[in-house]
Amino acid sequence: MKIFYLLLLAVFMSSCQQKPAQTASPVPSAVVIPDFSADSAYTFIADQVAFGPRIPDTDAHRRCAVYLVNRLQAAGATVHEQPFQARAFNGKVLNGVNIIGSFNTAASKRILLFAHWDTRPWSDHDPDPANYNTPVTGANDGASGVGVLLEVARQLGLKSPQVGVDIVFFDAEDYGAPESWQGNQQHTWCLGSQHWSRNPHQPGYKASFGILLDMVGAPGASFYREQISEHFAMDIVNKVWSAAHRLGHQRYFINAPGGSITDDHLYVNQLAGIPSVNIIQYDPNSEKGFGEYWHTINDTMENIDRNTLHAVGTTVLSVIYNES
Repeated sequence: MKIFYLLLLAVFMSSCQQKPAQTASPVPSAVVIPDFSADSAYTFIADQVAFGPRIPDTDAHRRCAVYLVNRLQAAGATVHEQPFQARAFNGKVLNGVNIIGSFNTAASKRILLFAHWDTRPWSDHDPDPANYNTPVTGANDGASGVGVLLEVARQLGLKSPQVGVDIVFFDAEDYGAPESWQGNQQHTWCLGSQHWSRNPHQPGYKASFGILLDMVGAPGASFYREQISEHFAMDIVNKVWSAAHRLGHQRYFINAPGGSITDDHLYVNQLAGIPSVNIIQYDPNSEKGFGEYWHTINDTMENIDRNTLHAVGTTVLSVIYNES
């Protein structure tokens, strides 16, 4: 019996030695995503709020513009300022400026990230009519999207992605006609993005896709799949919401249809032809749809939450660094 086993062992060893060597399949290297600092984003929001309401043609607006340019340059961006004039709903000519920061400028494939940096001149949804003519502080509606993108910019400067990224801060988004206005309200919002979409900072500029951040700082904010986004860029909605869920942020990024919201992404889609999605706070059960602080005097730093900022910021970075 021992001889039999030895013979079997010899045959087995011989057959094993005759098999061709198998090479292991290469294991793809894991994508390293930079660490998003919610504390930094929070500070960038507070810095903007400290200037006061950022309404076109005010000193606070001018000083904040300088701050945004300086922050982008400090992150290593190539910065372009795009001044423009736009006529508001009431005939007033506004002097605005779109601020663009570009990273990895040699890359042909580009991603567009954008937010509006101005604030509403009126608190026309405040529960107290006495506050209607008070400018909105704009911690969430204005500064939060910009603050998250400034932290994204800081990370882009520390670790370059494989693609190019252009960050645009649009002006005069929130100068739309108030509720009491009896005239035509169509196209009275998003004046800066309308201008840029017709006149991009680089002739013929194109990006593979765009992501808008609007009102991304409130505690427990819900980001539904906004319907203009799904109409123009369903695959990008899927990409962003899938990234958020992989990171464990499904309590913020709700995988269900939201409203159809006129915002900067509408014109980037329609006029610039760049498929773009909107990450925007939406509450289908609230009277306003955007949370109780929207366009009131209470849109202040007390209602900015680092956990929400972290969920949005890490999702955006994950999308960027997984592109090639």
